[in-house]
Amino acid sequence: MSAQELAGVLKFLKENGPDLGVPPPQARANFEVFIGKMPIAADLTFTPADAGGVPGLWIDAPGARQDRVLLYYHGGAYVVGSAHGYRSLAGEFGRAAGARSLAIDYRLAPEHPFPAGVDDALSAYRWLLGRGVSPKSIVFGGDSAGGGICMAVLMAARKARLPLPAAALLICPWLDLDCSGASVEGKKGADPSFPIEGLEFMATLYRGTPAAADPGGLLTPLQADLSCLPPLLIQVGSAELLLDDSTRLATRAAAGDVAVRLEVWPNMVHDWHMFAPILGEGRDAIATAGAFLKARMEAAG
Repeated sequence: MSAQELAGVLKFLKENGPDLGVPPPQARANFEVFIGKMPIAADLTFTPADAGGVPGLWIDAPGARQDRVLLYYHGGAYVVGSAHGYRSLAGEFGRAAGARSLAIDYRLAPEHPFPAGVDDALSAYRWLLGRGVSPKSIVFGGDSAGGGICMAVLMAARKARLPLPAAALLICPWLDLDCSGASVEGKKGADPSFPIEGLEFMATLYRGTPAAADPGGLLTPLQADLSCLPPLLIQVGSAELLLDDSTRLATRAAAGDVAVRLEVWPNMVHDWHMFAPILGEGRDAIATAGAFLKARMEAAG
């Protein structure tokens, strides 16, 4: 690890990190400015998509197989973020996996609280299947809140008796809207990505008023039945508030006989993959994740 590179990332976060406690329109605008500060590879190409009524972006890197798709759900605490803002990250995961990436713009809270985002994410998956893309050639990916969406869609697809994708990649997933993990307190001060107060505010917006019912665990995947899911790779930083979301998910998935691989990256902060242009561990984590996804598609198909 380059201490100098990590120090640069921490400095960038402290000086530029978005405020999630402001009204959603302002938070969204601020977040797009923040995420837009990272450079984007010149060889990625972007094409608008309509995934069964859900807008998004196709993202292609040279040499990617057109018959393999990474369906990517962006982060942003269920309230901010966009396919456009995450186009570089989704594209680099796709490049590493040798697949096209499809990043979607699922509806955001508070205008569209749970389960609107999950419904959109499932619709996009149904659309891919309807176009004749084999589930063995599809993998899911999502970071932060997108990781929560990813888990919810897996369970929703299972309930609908749809064929499941070959694998799923969960990057620093946010799965506990109560923020009850010990790491929320234990890692305070270690990760400047966001304050806990901002997360709690966004959780309230996502749940809606009155708070949505959650009989199937789609809102709270840590409390759900996780059996019969495809192989999972979870990558999380040891320095982040949401560390325990990932460790608890891995334990529950393993108890449900799911093939799960948990990687805890020392000293890394939330969504450190975003900083791959300036952080070696970001590039390494993307390469590792891509190799996992590629191997699972090859094994499935």
